[in-house]
Amino acid sequence: MNMNSLSRRDMLALGLLAAAPLDLLAELARAAPVANLNATRTLDRFIAGYCKAMNAPGLTLGLANAAGTIRTASYGYVDLAAKLPVSTSHLFEIGSISKSFVGLTILQLHDEQKVDLQAPIRSYLPWLPMETPYGEILVHHLLTHSSGMPDDAPLIPSSPERRPRQALKPGSEFHYSNWGYDALGRLIEAVDGRPWPAAVTARILKPVGMTDTSPTITSASRARIAQSYVPLHDDRPYPRHGALVPAGNLSVEFAAGSIASTPKDMSLYMQMILNRGEIRGGRIVSEDSFRLFSTPHIAAPAFGPTAGYGYGIAVDKLDGHVRLRHTGGMVSFMSAIHMDLDSKIGAFASINAQLGYRPNPVAQLALQLLRSEKEGGSPPTMPQFDAAAKVEAADSYSAIYASAVGRRIEIKSAADRLTLMVAGRTIPLQQSEDGNFIADQPGFDLFPIVFERAEAASVGAADQAKAPVTALSYGADWYARAGHEGDKALEPSAALAKYVGEYYSENPWFGTVRVVQRQRQLWMGGTDPLIAIGNHLFRIGTEAGDPGVAEFSQWIGERPSLLWIEGNRFQRVEEAGS
Repeated sequence: MNMNSLSRRDMLALGLLAAAPLDLLAELARAAPVANLNATRTLDRFIAGYCKAMNAPGLTLGLANAAGTIRTASYGYVDLAAKLPVSTSHLFEIGSISKSFVGLTILQLHDEQKVDLQAPIRSYLPWLPMETPYGEILVHHLLTHSSGMPDDAPLIPSSPERRPRQALKPGSEFHYSNWGYDALGRLIEAVDGRPWPAAVTARILKPVGMTDTSPTITSASRARIAQSYVPLHDDRPYPRHGALVPAGNLSVEFAAGSIASTPKDMSLYMQMILNRGEIRGGRIVSEDSFRLFSTPHIAAPAFGPTAGYGYGIAVDKLDGHVRLRHTGGMVSFMSAIHMDLDSKIGAFASINAQLGYRPNPVAQLALQLLRSEKEGGSPPTMPQFDAAAKVEAADSYSAIYASAVGRRIEIKSAADRLTLMVAGRTIPLQQSEDGNFIADQPGFDLFPIVFERAEAASVGAADQAKAPVTALSYGADWYARAGHEGDKALEPSAALAKYVGEYYSENPWFGTVRVVQRQRQLWMGGTDPLIAIGNHLFRIGTEAGDPGVAEFSQWIGERPSLLWIEGNRFQRVEEAGS
């Protein structure tokens, strides 16, 4: 059931008019409770503040239990300039949440004895171009992101020499791989005899009743998809409340993230999962296959320190309850789905912009509120939805930092805030999800600001976050902390200088990448180290098992004109003043 309006009297009774900013009242009016008034009131207040603090243009919400849809709601706008509101009938691109649909489809085929989960993927796709020096990749490995293959490598490489290459033994470690789920989509096509969109429609969408869901993102579905937004600049970190512009058209048909849906349809999907695969008149997958779907086969620290990964879904615990969850990031959408299998409650939320975060706090709070009301427990603690400016142990960063050429900057702390002081300017710092900092002012806006700490060996790995800050870096610039006796500024390497530059991809997923040299080391975007492993070939990251690689090619004189990141092409461009 979906109720799209609250009367003014209802809103006064809920205390919303007095508490909410005027420009958010329309959002709250479209977020009407069906039941669970206390939980709904709290969640609406949180979402209103969350959208404003996180600069989300609009948000769509679906809540479900094992009996069906609890509530759908919409907040904010699909057209910021015209103040055109989001509707619950708008499709939102769910991104990698699509992987759970892939997992269930593969398990259906497994139930039909058409797919052996322990068979090599090459037994189904003998043409699949890849290098597997560490061992054969099984279907199971692809489902659990444990194949050792890169994340975003094209399934069909641009040339034989750029075939994606395995970086570690299959089954030994979790490395998220969109490539793997693209391959699984081709497996479905090969075994089922119809393309992924047709297969998922017939096997999942129609039986579950998801009649408003599109299995692909194309021009045909564009009219129903919510207008969405991207940052004005694609070549730098995005500061909270930075300028946004409407996103262009996008075409996505590969299984790793092709589905666009409504909150009502996603609520029906959650209902099916909360019933462990059972639907009216039958089952989507057998009980044994659902157990495989929801079992944490491998540790998945990318989803949290205690999380594991099943077949297209992450598995962990929330307040002692088993929770299935996933996120989805598209070019201009961000989504989260959380399902409490023990309390049989689910929440889906999606935002029509790509701002570097997922609406996990909304989905998690929804679960906790509904569960506390259902079971009579204590209400959850309200999460902080805007921690960007808050810094733990802020005073540990306070110091003067100096570069090799004598440039000096100062980091000052006040309570739990940091500011950068340079040349008479005071620049507030925002903290990003990866722990680095963003400064929204010219001169410090192209790269994150990274603070370096003492080596783990000197303080103990468990205390690394508490280790003394020893240096600060920004792009190619390195600043030593005054008074610290340790690492010194190193002269640039002439051999590495030829790789430095700005590289641009016409693919909307990637945008611009800047390669810089700092401390005789190449860095991508100022944060990801490039470790030489071959002729103009570099591993992205310091771990030997990192599967991402970068290759420089097409040399003109002393400089490369192309950069290939996991097989994706970037063209060198000349920056102004270079």
